[in-house]
Amino acid sequence: MAILLAAVWFGGMGCHAQGMQQPNRPAKVRPSHQMRLIIDNDYAGDPDGMFQLVHHLLSPSVDIRYIIGSHLRVGDVFDSTNQTADNAKKHIEAILEMMGMTGKYPVLAGSNIGLSDPETPLHSEAAKAIVKEAMRDDMDLPLYVVCGGGLTEIASAYLMEPRIADRLTLVWIGGMEYTDVALPPPGYARTEYNTAIDINAVKVIFNKSDIKLWQIPRNVYRQALVTKAELNLRVKPYSAVGAKITDMIEHILNRMAREAYILGDNPLVLVTALLSIFEADATSSPYQLRQAPFINDEGMYEINREGRIIKVFNQIDNRLMFEDMFAKMQLLQSQ
Repeated sequence: MAILLAAVWFGGMGCHAQGMQQPNRPAKVRPSHQMRLIIDNDYAGDPDGMFQLVHHLLSPSVDIRYIIGSHLRVGDVFDSTNQTADNAKKHIEAILEMMGMTGKYPVLAGSNIGLSDPETPLHSEAAKAIVKEAMRDDMDLPLYVVCGGGLTEIASAYLMEPRIADRLTLVWIGGMEYTDVALPPPGYARTEYNTAIDINAVKVIFNKSDIKLWQIPRNVYRQALVTKAELNLRVKPYSAVGAKITDMIEHILNRMAREAYILGDNPLVLVTALLSIFEADATSSPYQLRQAPFINDEGMYEINREGRIIKVFNQIDNRLMFEDMFAKMQLLQSQ
């Protein structure tokens, strides 16, 4: 490392400073981003997704190619209509407008329903966009698809074009605990929330595909706790969008007489935009490589002796994730 830093330091002085003639060689083009990103989340649902979206929009290291609004479960408490993907698209557009980014990114609605079975894709414009971006041959930047809700669009994209499996990494907030690592929370739902949105889609990704998968299961995304006081002090005063999304969380907390909220989608930012500079990785968030389980009809895990190896996070670095979010939110005031 010391040798590398010295090379960077003295290299910056130029060859003339050392009495040497510079060779004629083409200038090296430095990439302006570290990855391409397709963001897919159920923005008509839990407002934690709004924080993830704003945080990603404020992260200059990622090249956002599409933002997809995906559907919720039928009758979801946050939006009980049958147009939740369309409504999610409207929420995305409202956030972009508040941030002065209208038209900067393509915004798409996913399907308003889940897969009818693990064999038949839904040919939404969002699923087609994932296939199109994954199959590009004119881009060297790696492609990540980050999902904070159901997996309908990425599952449909895979069923439409299985070759995308070798051309992207899927990061998913979802799935129950692995009981050798953690037990379910008190009063837990038998089927984890994001799994229940579209169990057939989860079955496609785990049981059928060989997509490179990074999973942040329920016991881990529940670690992303932030308090009402923190949001009011460090997010709300600095921008209209910060005030708006803080008010959404504060309304829920006040109604339930609670002080802390799970911003469970922000780990999508942590493990993409905030990688280490050398030997790039989510170095401060421990994970394990394990065999992918088989997903049964209830969305539960079963042993799959032929399962591929996936990355499963055991812990997230809340300090890095939230301090970065707070800083970027506060910098909005000076822009």
